[in-house]
Amino acid sequence: MFLLGMACVILLLVAFTGVRRVEWVYGLSQLTLLSTALIIFWSIGDGGLTFADTYVKDSLSDLLKLSICLVNVLVLLYSSAYLKARQLMQGEFYVLAIFATLGMLIMVSAYHFLTLYLGLELLSLCLYAMVAMQRDSAVATEAAMKYFILGAIASGMLLYGMSIIYGITGSLALGEVAAAVSMSTGNETILSFGLVFLIIGIGFKFGAVPFHMWLPDVYHGAPTAMTLFIAAAPKIAAFAMLVRLLVEGLIDLHSHWQDMLIMLAVLSMIVGNVVAIAQTNLKRMLAYSTISHVGFLLMGVLSGTQEGFAASLFYTLIYALMTLGAFGMILLLSRQGYEAENIEDFKGLSRKQPWFALMMMILMFSMAGIPPLAGFYAKLLVIKSVIDVDLLSVAIVAVITSVIGAFYYLRVIKVMYFDKPLVEHTVTASSLVQIILSANILMVLGLGLFPGMLMKICSIVFV
Repeated sequence: MFLLGMACVILLLVAFTGVRRVEWVYGLSQLTLLSTALIIFWSIGDGGLTFADTYVKDSLSDLLKLSICLVNVLVLLYSSAYLKARQLMQGEFYVLAIFATLGMLIMVSAYHFLTLYLGLELLSLCLYAMVAMQRDSAVATEAAMKYFILGAIASGMLLYGMSIIYGITGSLALGEVAAAVSMSTGNETILSFGLVFLIIGIGFKFGAVPFHMWLPDVYHGAPTAMTLFIAAAPKIAAFAMLVRLLVEGLIDLHSHWQDMLIMLAVLSMIVGNVVAIAQTNLKRMLAYSTISHVGFLLMGVLSGTQEGFAASLFYTLIYALMTLGAFGMILLLSRQGYEAENIEDFKGLSRKQPWFALMMMILMFSMAGIPPLAGFYAKLLVIKSVIDVDLLSVAIVAVITSVIGAFYYLRVIKVMYFDKPLVEHTVTASSLVQIILSANILMVLGLGLFPGMLMKICSIVFV
């Protein structure tokens, strides 16, 4: 409620001041996100259902909401210089960012099909507008149209799935749906039919194969600041949607949705890692990398165990941290009239900016799953979770595709350290952004060396 109130205040401020007070809008947006995070932190421990059992507050929602708010604070911080240099630092961006955050928080705490759909649509509509904000860019406009049309189809599929499950169970509340499914006999075929449409909606939100077609075009076409916003926190909200629908609502249909998720996970790991090899644009490469990470993330959930769910949650948080760092580096090296989004733009980075070349190397090694970084530990946990339930073939695919994926990550490191620079590498971002970005990336190293605390928190959430 605080976030909604502040979103309306920021909207009115933008409407009455226009472009004259963009710095005020930026500052107020950051203050709003930090205050929301503090409110969530202070209320940890209290829990239960409210609003006629449509909204839940539990340890999972507390952790994910806190993560979303802090991730978005960093997104706005990293993006400020980039937006200013391109005349994109407009009040509308911050209004959309705050309302999108509100949509994510609603998704995380949704305990009812309609509440979940409300949060998803609020988030999606803000993201569509955000991608299209650079009005004079034909690439951005095309990306927004693809995202909007495919997103509308996926939303329709999700609604259709919900309506089928409502028709069988007679309820839209997840708790009542779970109870009805556990007692239901003879309706498994129709429930499975509805489940297919739910999986399509979830798969699109994650960008899992074969519902990934929007993701590379949107990552590439949108301005990098918008790409960072789309790539980080919404994946945390998508994980919450996955858990609420499949784990809390339809866990008794685990044998049905496990097979579907196995297909999505295996295809995502193979397609994401293989196609990424052919990319020369770093944003497109990271898009296909995201698709492969989604495959790993789904592995923990499809195992159907508490350890698997905790491993997937850990993977989601580590992925968000790595994505923040990777796109933060692109934003850091971009300047007016120059987008540092091609792999060759990083040539010779170690000669002019050795510290940031080291930071980028840590990120690439972590995404590739090289020990002792957080990405390695996250992959190890999800692979272990599928081995524990005798899905050895899925684990073998994961290991092989990880080896394939190491090639394109190592190519970025080779370009930074062994090639001659093509352009002058200058950093125009403020010292604060440079320090926080460095701390962000060093956390990836720290959580790889000492993952115990975060893993313990993730395990407690699913007890």
